[in-house]
Amino acid sequence: MKNVSEDLLKENLLSFLDSIQDEPIAIVQSNQKIAVILSIQEYERLVNANVADFQQFCDQVEQQAEAKGLTEEKLQEILADK
Repeated sequence: MKNVSEDLLKENLLSFLDSIQDEPIAIVQSNQKIAVILSIQEYERLVNANVADFQQFCDQVEQQAEAKGLTEEKLQEILADK
């Protein structure tokens, strides 16, 4: 990932927009990274990967709960008792 100052980014925005197809760019202000610019393809890949990972996690939790005898009906009963 390239680091670019906000001033340099302002001066060369179009060339940096072309370069984000190859790698993301971190925008630096006062020696601190404040933002990242990345291609829409990379953004969508990250979002979809996170959704898929979360769904896999939910599926695993569901399987573990069912293995221990916790069904949707039992969960509703527990919640109704509270």
